[in-house]
Amino acid sequence: MKLITYNVNGIRSALSKNFLGWLQATDADVVCLQEIKASPDQLMDLLLIEQMGYEHYWYPAEKKGYSGTAILTKHSPKHVEYGCGISDYDREGRVLRADFDKFSIMSTYFPSGSSGEERQNFKFRYLDDFQQYIDKLKTDFPHLIISGDYNICHRPIDIHNPKANANSSGFLPAEREWMENFINSGFTDTFRHFNQDPHHYTWWSFRANARNKNLGWRIDYHLASEPLKQNLKRAAILPEARHSDHCPVLLELAFS
Repeated sequence: MKLITYNVNGIRSALSKNFLGWLQATDADVVCLQEIKASPDQLMDLLLIEQMGYEHYWYPAEKKGYSGTAILTKHSPKHVEYGCGISDYDREGRVLRADFDKFSIMSTYFPSGSSGEERQNFKFRYLDDFQQYIDKLKTDFPHLIISGDYNICHRPIDIHNPKANANSSGFLPAEREWMENFINSGFTDTFRHFNQDPHHYTWWSFRANARNKNLGWRIDYHLASEPLKQNLKRAAILPEARHSDHCPVLLELAFS
């Protein structure tokens, strides 16, 4: 099983940059999208996605052109769950889950706190609520992969300039502590499971030629629950895909 997570920063913008050609070449089984910024009725390419063999599930935010998640899959889910049951987050389309026979996968888009104190406090509230939600969920769905844009760099190795960003949203001590505790609650950071090298990032600012200089942040993850650790086969970041200020992250699973 080949899984991809990708914050596309607007699916319509990504489609205008040959996202479909990339999708076909990648041939992933399941693709989790974040920050779609559109509803399916605004998209003209759904038939082309279906012709590639994908079912597609969209969870847009109520606010037009904002947030939202989606899942494209070549395997029919047993069930698709829209939202986490908390209206403040569900209005923004932040959590979408598809359940399959051997695992469940969630496309999630964590809030950013970079716009100011109000949204940073919203983000902290989300982190607390999400931890409680997942603690309950994984008892019913122990084979769980939480894929998406967490808007948090876990450790100094995950950001190009940890000292200069020590007080930046996304690398605040409280955010990093949450990430550490969340992973320790029963998850594997699948990229770091296979790769401990520095300078691997998934997001770059549009400013100062940051992407070409590889001055980035690693904020997009596939976190796999402990029972799936034996099924992890490969993980990789795919920076050559340039439909967004993020890039895709790949996870391959093997089932006997």
